[in-house]
Amino acid sequence: MTAFNGEDEVVELCRDLIRIDTTNAGDNAGPGERVAAEYVAGKLAEVGLEPRVLESDSRRANVIARIEGEDPSREALLLHGHLDVVPFNGGDWTHHPLSGEIADGCVWGRGAVDMKNMDAMILAVVRQRLSEGRKPPRDVVLAFTADEEAGGHYGAQWLSTEHKDLFEGCTEAIGEVGGFSVSVDEARRLYLIEAAEKGIAWMKLTAAGRAGHGSMLNSENAVTELAEAVARIGRHEWPVRLTPTVSAFFQEAFEIELDADDAEATVAKLGPLARMIGATLRNTANPTMLASGYKANVIPQTATAHVDGRFLPGYEEEFFTTIDELLGPNVTREFVYHDIAVETAFEGPLVRAMAGALHAEDPGARAVPYTLSGGTDLKAFSRLGIRGFGFAPLKLPADLDFSGMFHGIDERVPVDSLKFGVRVLDRFLDAC
Repeated sequence: MTAFNGEDEVVELCRDLIRIDTTNAGDNAGPGERVAAEYVAGKLAEVGLEPRVLESDSRRANVIARIEGEDPSREALLLHGHLDVVPFNGGDWTHHPLSGEIADGCVWGRGAVDMKNMDAMILAVVRQRLSEGRKPPRDVVLAFTADEEAGGHYGAQWLSTEHKDLFEGCTEAIGEVGGFSVSVDEARRLYLIEAAEKGIAWMKLTAAGRAGHGSMLNSENAVTELAEAVARIGRHEWPVRLTPTVSAFFQEAFEIELDADDAEATVAKLGPLARMIGATLRNTANPTMLASGYKANVIPQTATAHVDGRFLPGYEEEFFTTIDELLGPNVTREFVYHDIAVETAFEGPLVRAMAGALHAEDPGARAVPYTLSGGTDLKAFSRLGIRGFGFAPLKLPADLDFSGMFHGIDERVPVDSLKFGVRVLDRFLDAC
């Protein structure tokens, strides 16, 4: 078998994946993931694996493969990454988002950050190890999924219900949105490892009133009822709630015992980190869409709005109790999408393996847990009893606003960071 070098391959793998259009607007009308899935399956088959391409709907494809470990009796590890990306407006970008251009030492394109970078690193590491005949210590299941950007209905959720047997023995996992560096000073870098995710509540609000002529008095105006409810929700000041992971972040990163009364002032001093960490101090609910009426002089019978709600682990009940109070008696809610919050302790052999692999490649590394304000496929896999972390290791330049590029324009990942990630993941697999 031809030997492959992961550091040599990872950049081209990332560029190839970016050039495959897998945009997902959430309406199941896009190109889907089939072409990317076949590309991934082909790369895995070249090193002796027998990947399965599983289509949940036309063009909506997932790839699953299992690598036999040195000790198959041990519990298995899941490595997962999604193949879809969010849509884009190419005119806003410096380099076209499907170009995979290399410029200024970076690979540019939609997915360079979220998350074809990690897909490429997984492929590069697996191809090198298997071409060299190096098995991991235990079984490793690889999952490249569809539809993560729209909730995973055609991807992780479908796999975890319709093909749960493929994850037999998996008790731990690593996936996206973690393991990247944030520089504290020239000598120290924090590597944020996701140990918790907020829950998701995308809600449609509906106010019902009495239709009528726009020139007449109407005390049952649906638009007014809805606008007042949306304003109450949008302006509500949610209380600070310190979850175990948020408290552990400050303890591990800065040796600070955070107090709820001064938490916001402490977070404000974190610079670029403030945006990420600030959203994990409390539940949030942001109005995002409004719709009503069809003519300027007609009072409509109904009005609707959408709200993006996110709740902390352990605070779902409090979240919905508050939302219902803010809605008032004449506005109802229904779910557009609802999913759980997850959290796991930042301890144990897997955590030590992540921290050790980072430190071996970067002596200034300090691995710290954090809470993700968004959501990932981990929510679906956690229902199978799998404990997971966000660990896509990247050593980044201090001035690169990496977190700001998630779903943003000009996504790019440094070439050197991809190669660093390959080395770290290789060490990690040896240690886990």
